[in-house]
Amino acid sequence: QLQLVESGGGLVQPGGSLRLSCAASGFTLDYYALGWFRQAPGKEREGVSFMSSRSGGNTYYANSVKGRFTISRDNAQNTVYLQMNSLKPEDTGVYYCALRPRTVVADWRDQRRYTYWGQGTQVTVSS
Repeated sequence: QLQLVESGGGLVQPGGSLRLSCAASGFTLDYYALGWFRQAPGKEREGVSFMSSRSGGNTYYANSVKGRFTISRDNAQNTVYLQMNSLKPEDTGVYYCALRPRTVVADWRDQRRYTYWGQGTQVTVSS
């Protein structure tokens, strides 16, 4: 069964940190590029970060999270991570991980090109 399961969300104060995990089952993560997206209340889902299929490959970040968030992957563990530091209230939302085949050539923010999605994990940044 092909499945992505996010975890690590929660309530954190501004300035705090969280690390999100996305565990893949039924996949061989090596064959996929991966992205993190988020949806704030009342807003459309937006791209947060992306990493190509190669270990140490290309990474991209939304301007709003550059310098604060770091995407990583552990192909041996079939897990993707998003380390989030210096969190702000505007980072609040449901965070999703998503996979697309490594052969896809497209803007990393194009959500239509992602084949598999997790169920999401809630991140709330509030004092």
